[in-house]
Amino acid sequence: MPAAEAIVETREIEKYYVQPEGKRIEVIAPTNLAIHADEILALLGPSGSGKSTLLRMLTGLVPPSAGEVVWHRSPSPDHEHNVSIVFQNFALFPWLTVLENVEAPLAARAVGDVDRRKRALKILDTVGLDGFETAYPKELSGGMKQRVGFARALVVEPDVLFMDEPFSALDVLTAENLRGELLELWTNRKMPTRAIFLVTHNIEEAVLLADRVVVLGRNPGRIRADLAVDLPRPRDRKSPRFLDLVDHIYKVLTQPDLEHAPPAGPAGAAGRQPAAAARTAAYPMLPHARPGGIAGLLEILIDRGGKEDLYALADELVMEVSDLLPIIEASALLGYSRVQEGDVEITPPGKEFAEADILTRKKLFRVAALEHVTLLKQIHNALRAKADRTLPDDFFSDILDEHFSRDETEAQLQTAINWGRYAEIFDYDAKTGRLLLTED
Repeated sequence: MPAAEAIVETREIEKYYVQPEGKRIEVIAPTNLAIHADEILALLGPSGSGKSTLLRMLTGLVPPSAGEVVWHRSPSPDHEHNVSIVFQNFALFPWLTVLENVEAPLAARAVGDVDRRKRALKILDTVGLDGFETAYPKELSGGMKQRVGFARALVVEPDVLFMDEPFSALDVLTAENLRGELLELWTNRKMPTRAIFLVTHNIEEAVLLADRVVVLGRNPGRIRADLAVDLPRPRDRKSPRFLDLVDHIYKVLTQPDLEHAPPAGPAGAAGRQPAAAARTAAYPMLPHARPGGIAGLLEILIDRGGKEDLYALADELVMEVSDLLPIIEASALLGYSRVQEGDVEITPPGKEFAEADILTRKKLFRVAALEHVTLLKQIHNALRAKADRTLPDDFFSDILDEHFSRDETEAQLQTAINWGRYAEIFDYDAKTGRLLLTED
């Protein structure tokens, strides 16, 4: 991609939270990233990787714990930058009309009545909402509400338009239609913005829309890949190059401890790969998947001869990558499957588990969990060490709290409890918040 002006850059920015005892929980590791003029940059990553946190630091909504955000080569505190954000949940004022919603950011900037009305009407016409100026949000469909969100963000003519999963709350057809309209406005230079920063969990969406795709790892969040998308628009989802890029990103997301070379493409178009090797997480994160989901995945693989392409599997199941990846990660963690070259393949233990009856499945799951899952091994050993074989869940929350944010600590413990109860490793009393060891 040709060199272009960097509108905004991050210089070793970090985000961490300090515990009462002084220990830091790192959410975003030191990160360098630049958004250039005339590009759409898509940010991908698994749940909990810090995508939205990074967006909020770039826009100034959340201050970094260290490092700095630089706009037009000036540190952001010393430079008034012009940004807008489109959210996934529309975030419209229900008591205002469409026109008044679009005028709101201009009114906040003390733009005069005549100029404000003129600019708002022009951008509404641009996004296809001419004739709906006096409608209220409750009268609009989801797609039309998001068009209002686009119009409100664009009316201030931002340097960078930030979008936080803007299509995820829409049905498939509406989302596809809006993506096409967004690209049409961008390629025809009808959008009053110089760059777009898109947070998404949809790999195909990222490759379809973006000029660059940045992939985050998690625990803590860090850049694992920075790829140039060397495809002309409009893009053919069936083309070999498109499928190669999608497949490569699947590998990066599903094999977080390995580095993958970008797929070969035109000279100079392979993208940038971080020089540092992937770091092993300070504490292993348990994927948020249920035993039933893992069993379902394994049964599907058996029906397909034991092996399936990840991209094809997600497409056939009509699932987003954020829904499928935790299940795949969980099955791989338990030794029930392996991911290689963009394919997921069932292992002999996975086949045995999938074909077993209900009680045998529980026994097999118990063995695999205690062998492979650090948190469940810790819970099991701690309960065995107690004379009465019981401990409060707060004990384990305190352990997890050293490594994860408060929300992620809750999610980790809940997933561990679901797995432990299914495998009959322990019982859990939700009223008292205590875990009780099940007889071995």
